[in-house]
Amino acid sequence: MSPLPESANPRVSDADHFKQINDGMGHEAGDSVLAAIGARLTAWAGPRASVGRLGGDEFAVVLELAADRRALHLEQLVRMLHTPVTLDDGRTVDVAASVGAAAPASVGSRDLTLLQRAADAALYDGKHSGQAVLAKATHAATPSTNGRRAGRPGTAVWGRAA
Repeated sequence: MSPLPESANPRVSDADHFKQINDGMGHEAGDSVLAAIGARLTAWAGPRASVGRLGGDEFAVVLELAADRRALHLEQLVRMLHTPVTLDDGRTVDVAASVGAAAPASVGSRDLTLLQRAADAALYDGKHSGQAVLAKATHAATPSTNGRRAGRPGTAVWGRAA
């Protein structure tokens, strides 16, 4: 995989308490929440970014972002992801998401795989905090299984990451 430019900033996000929404309100409500999160990430990141769903309730964004705008941009993302979702039937769902971010300068690498791993580890350090966490070099050294952080829920089952 080719290295990213110095200004590229991978982000990983996942919906907090998504299982409770999906199980308690139904899969259609869960699908609507996931669609809303995807739309919010796409709007936040802009047209030059890459946004994708990794699976389940996890999304990734790769975009170029100047270091002097990073903190403000991440605060904006957290606010957007914590805005309630209104379902087609009029019900409102309170949502929250955890966000991990990694920048080449903070991690010490421009390798996308390493940056994503660092962003994932940072996400879990800040899980349920309501804050985005910017990865450090130590996050990049977090062991992974199939590219995902070892020790995450599901990584012990069948020796692979959830």
